[in-house]
Amino acid sequence: MRNDVRVSTDRPRESGAEEPDTSPGQKIPATDAETSPVSEPAESKEPETAATESEPARPLRLRTLLIVAAVLLGLDLLTKTIVVSTMTPGKPIYLIGDSVRLTLVRNPGAAFSMATGMTWLLTLIAAAVVIGVIRIGRTLRSLPWAIGLGMVLGGALGNLIDRLFRAPGPLQGHVVDFVAVGWWPVFNVADSSIVCGAVLLVALTLFGFEPDGTRMHRQQAASGAEGGTA
Repeated sequence: MRNDVRVSTDRPRESGAEEPDTSPGQKIPATDAETSPVSEPAESKEPETAATESEPARPLRLRTLLIVAAVLLGLDLLTKTIVVSTMTPGKPIYLIGDSVRLTLVRNPGAAFSMATGMTWLLTLIAAAVVIGVIRIGRTLRSLPWAIGLGMVLGGALGNLIDRLFRAPGPLQGHVVDFVAVGWWPVFNVADSSIVCGAVLLVALTLFGFEPDGTRMHRQQAASGAEGGTA
């Protein structure tokens, strides 16, 4: 005799769980995980934000420094060559009364005829200045600093060439000076470049301009703000 017993293969329903209606034409509601948009990690936005907030890098100013130095060096050498070939020591040329005149002087000392008995030491100092300025210029990003250091470099090279190649001999050469203004000691283009460049660099330092192109008071304000928020 046949037993009308049907074996069910379905899993037993959990208590309290409702089975979704799977009748034809009925849509199954999507779950929250399926409908919610995938949010991007917060870390992916940080590099873009940092890139927009950071200032663009300032260009290096070594080329500007070298151009200024080359122009002043060429002007110094040209004027010295003209003066030596056309003027005689002790015979000045008066330009504005007795106040401004051209007079050829062989100077064994430093700028404005100072330290006349230490020619060899001044030569070494000039060489050290040239090396130091070039080393600083390799990382320089401030235009005013490049101009000031270029003036110092051009003047130092102009007088250094005189000390190396003019009489009485290497490291003992006398610098050619030819500009006289009033009671001021006789000087040349190189002396003027060194003095004006040094004055410019001192002014930049006093007003907080840094060689990297930033200003000191802005850096202090930024560090103070960071310290207040920490």
